[in-house]
Amino acid sequence: MMNNDNQISQQTKLFGYIGEEAGSSRFSAIINKMFKENSADTMMIPMNIREDDLYFTVSNMKKSHVNGAVISSEYVTQVVEILDNASSMVKRSGMCDIIYKEGETLRGDIFSVRVLTEHLKDIFASKIAIIGVNHYAKAFSFLACGFNVSYFNDNLEELMAFTTEVEVQNADMNRIAQDMNVDFSSFDVVLDFSDMAHLRMIDKLAKVNIDMKNKNQFSSLKQRAIELDAECVSYDDLLEKLTQKAYTEITK
Repeated sequence: MMNNDNQISQQTKLFGYIGEEAGSSRFSAIINKMFKENSADTMMIPMNIREDDLYFTVSNMKKSHVNGAVISSEYVTQVVEILDNASSMVKRSGMCDIIYKEGETLRGDIFSVRVLTEHLKDIFASKIAIIGVNHYAKAFSFLACGFNVSYFNDNLEELMAFTTEVEVQNADMNRIAQDMNVDFSSFDVVLDFSDMAHLRMIDKLAKVNIDMKNKNQFSSLKQRAIELDAECVSYDDLLEKLTQKAYTEITK
């Protein structure tokens, strides 16, 4: 059992939390409190890793004492190429946010998007607008059964290819661009998975607006939500649910 001084023994199961500024996130502190409260001899260590050092750090995990790692949102696509094995969700979406060391191999999976879908169910959301076609959009689409989803992107050809790839039948596809006036007030939730520099074309947002960016990443959705006096939920706002899910995955 981890003692009151949070000392690490040779038996302690170690996990990393890897991000560019992992030490400034409350993720490790929250999950370590869970480990301690449940007498689990497990500890998560925040690891501030620059992008240039990411490959070296993660690949060397195979021969280290670290049993795996949670990956911060800015690095979820870069780690995929380092994995030896991956879940079908990782392979299809191109993102990975939790890694397990198995022998001297690394296996990747996704947990944050499952947390997001569970959160949407908890708030009784039904009608969802997705902006963008990135890895988060792909992962969410694979888990979106039960939601009424409309897709928005600035490039319709790219959007058509996306809906074909994620096998959405009769998808509601819409263009969103700088020269338009867009009203999302009829949606329960807007999910911004785009890399658009701004969202000033949006006149009205939904009741709840979410992206999966952490506080150190620029968020055009948050910027527009502030301008429109609307609610914006980020990765950091979901930390309680994210850490609970990560705790379950690590200790099961």
